[in-house]
Amino acid sequence: MKKTALGAVALALTSTTALAGGIERSVIDYGVLFQPGTQLTFSTALVSPKVSGTYDAALGGGSTGNMAENYASYGFSYKNQFTDKLAFALYNNDAYGADALYTQGAYTGLTATWDSNQTAAMLRYQVADRISVYGGVRYVRSSAEILIPDQMIRPSVQSQLTDGVTQLQNAQAALAGLGQGAGDAQYDTVTAQLQATQTRLAQANAAPFGTFTYTADSNVDGQFGYVLGAAYEIPDIALRVGLTWESAITHKFDTNEALAGAGLNATTQTEIEMPQSVALDFQSGVAAGTLVFGQVKWTEWSKWEVRTPGYEAFSGDAVTGIDNDTWTYRLGIGRKFSDSVSGFAQVTYEPSNGAVASRLSPTDGKISFGIGGQVTEGNMKMRGGIEYVKLGDATDASGTKFKGNSAIGMGLSFTVSF
Repeated sequence: MKKTALGAVALALTSTTALAGGIERSVIDYGVLFQPGTQLTFSTALVSPKVSGTYDAALGGGSTGNMAENYASYGFSYKNQFTDKLAFALYNNDAYGADALYTQGAYTGLTATWDSNQTAAMLRYQVADRISVYGGVRYVRSSAEILIPDQMIRPSVQSQLTDGVTQLQNAQAALAGLGQGAGDAQYDTVTAQLQATQTRLAQANAAPFGTFTYTADSNVDGQFGYVLGAAYEIPDIALRVGLTWESAITHKFDTNEALAGAGLNATTQTEIEMPQSVALDFQSGVAAGTLVFGQVKWTEWSKWEVRTPGYEAFSGDAVTGIDNDTWTYRLGIGRKFSDSVSGFAQVTYEPSNGAVASRLSPTDGKISFGIGGQVTEGNMKMRGGIEYVKLGDATDASGTKFKGNSAIGMGLSFTVSF
C-alpha cells in the first residue's frame, strides 16, 4: 500500500468547504507538507447558506428572512522538498469571514461583515524515519464593519432614560419627605439631574428615525501567529497521526464609531482575539486502495468578542461575541478506483452547546456530509467535492429562534507537480 497514492485521496478534503465553527472559513492543510516532490495548488469554494429565524412575539413575530449571504473563498499552496528531511510550504487563504444582512422584521438593516486573508509559511523536518516536526508563522489581515439600526437601539435608550426619570423622581420625593425643597443643595442637584434626564428622554422620543443607528468600521489590521506540530508515520500502511497547535492572534483595530443620538463620533481602538486551536489529524490504510481519515479539533471561540469602546460605554455590552468553544469531529473514507481516479466521503459533527447565539452567526452546532473525487492526468490533479450542512438550532438574546437551517458548499482545486 503506497502512502503517496492514498495521501492524494485525503487531500481531496481541502477542495470542499462549508460553514465551520465560529466565523472560520478556510483552514491550512498541513498534509501538503507530507506530499512528495514540489507542487502548486489553486483552490476555490462556493458556499450557499440558508439561515433564517422567527422573531419572538415581543418583537412582532414573523420571519427574519435569510440573513446569511452567499460567499466564495480562494486559496493556494506551494510545497517544495528542499532535502530528503526538510520541506517547505507557503499558503494563502481566506481564514475568517462573515456576511450577515437582515432584510425583514425587527432586525431589518442589521448588517455585519468580516473579511480576512491569511498567509502562512511552514517548515517540516524529518527527525527520524517515522517522526517529523513542523511549524511556522501565519499572518492574518482582517477588517470589519457593522451597522445596528435605529429600531434595535432606540427602545433601549428610551427604557434607560425612563428608568432614570423614575429613579430621580423617587429620590426627589424622598428628599421632600425629609423636609428638603428648592434652595437645599442636595434637592437642587437631584432636581437638575431630573430635568436633564427628562429633556434627553423628550429628545429621544422626538428624534428622527436613524438618529440612533450605530455604525462601526475598522481599518485593515495584520498580526502574526505561530504554528507548531508533530507527526508519527508508518508509510507502508499509509498511517499518519499529526497534532497541530495554532496560536491565538489579537487584532488591534482603529475603529470609526458613530451614534448620533448618543453624541458618539470617534475613532477608538478595538482588540479582538482570533482563537487558538489544537487539532489531531489521522489517516490509515485499511485495505488495498482504501484509506480512513479523520480529525478532532478544539477551537477557543469563547475568546472571540467584538467590544468596541464607544458602544460599550453607551450600552454596557459588547456588539457581538461567541460564548463557547467549539469541538469538531470529522471521519471519512477514501478509495482509489484506478491509477487516475479516486474518491472520498466524509461526515463532520460539531455538538451544540445551548448557549445564547450571536446574531452574526445564529447557529449552534452542525452535522455535514460530503463527497468528492480526484482525477489524475500526468503531473496534474483535479479535485472536486460537495458538502451538505445541517445547521443546529439556536436562540439569540432577544428570543428569536433560528431553526431548520442548512448550507451547501462546493469546492474545486487544481494541482501541478514538478
